[in-house]
Amino acid sequence: MMPLRLLIAVALLAAAVGPAAAADPVFPAGVRVGMTPLVGLVQAKTFVGFESQDGGVKVLVAELPAQAYNEVTTALKANPAAMAGIKAESIETSAGLAYYTAESAKDGATSVRRYSMILQGGTFSGYVAVQIPENATKIYSDDAVRQMFASAVIRQQVPVEEQLGMMPFKIGDFGDFKNIRALAPGAAIILADGDETKGLEAAPFMVIGVIGSTPAQPDDRGRFAQEVATTIPGVRDARITMSEPLRIEGLAGYETRIDATSGKDNTAVTVVQWLRFGDQNSLRIIASAPREQWAKAFPRFRAVRDAIMPR
Repeated sequence: MMPLRLLIAVALLAAAVGPAAAADPVFPAGVRVGMTPLVGLVQAKTFVGFESQDGGVKVLVAELPAQAYNEVTTALKANPAAMAGIKAESIETSAGLAYYTAESAKDGATSVRRYSMILQGGTFSGYVAVQIPENATKIYSDDAVRQMFASAVIRQQVPVEEQLGMMPFKIGDFGDFKNIRALAPGAAIILADGDETKGLEAAPFMVIGVIGSTPAQPDDRGRFAQEVATTIPGVRDARITMSEPLRIEGLAGYETRIDATSGKDNTAVTVVQWLRFGDQNSLRIIASAPREQWAKAFPRFRAVRDAIMPR
């Protein structure tokens, strides 16, 4: 038993410092959604979010398109019982009203509790998914998860240095682009003159990211470049106008150009795709500009391309 004298000292110290302040919210690297993680959770190493030391408890944090929140709330109002027996609860956060669900499920042979929450971020929707093994639910209870959800906060920007620090490459020239934002933390980044509220297609922008498997044989690279060029999202009525090999900073590459239509205003655009092949990570760069701005935009695109180096 603790001596009376020590008990009094502890009580006096507690009175002096007052009630314990809630921990500050933590933003996982690269995203605009943060929260106060439950005790014992640290930033995850293999995904964006938090996890327990043994990896059993997982809290995934992600960003969804802005309309996702409205679609969920509209569906809930139209048919609250449409969630296959899972009841959606509302919760107040500093970002406004959020909605979450909780259910019991299986992860293989392991019984787990799963939770998901969606909240409004203005130009995006925040999404949080939680999985807790059944043997940890006494510590990580429904009430504890709800408190964590209630602590959710939104930041409007992720510091550029934080975003770039996650990428497997460095960019030495940003081409005077006004907005820089990670599309997929650690995998792809966008440089743009426009923004999410006005749309990107009406001004020049670039998407830079790593690409998975690429052809081992040089003779297959031309076909591969044209095939992946047809998968560029957001373009319609695309027509390849040029596709040829080139060297990019001493490495084998391929340049493919496309004339297309893009955006809700049917903007006529010219798009260039550069592939830079590497031993481990190959690079894919997609750059787009309205047709009448192409001549001024292309030198900016090329300056950025030539200043990308492995980390």
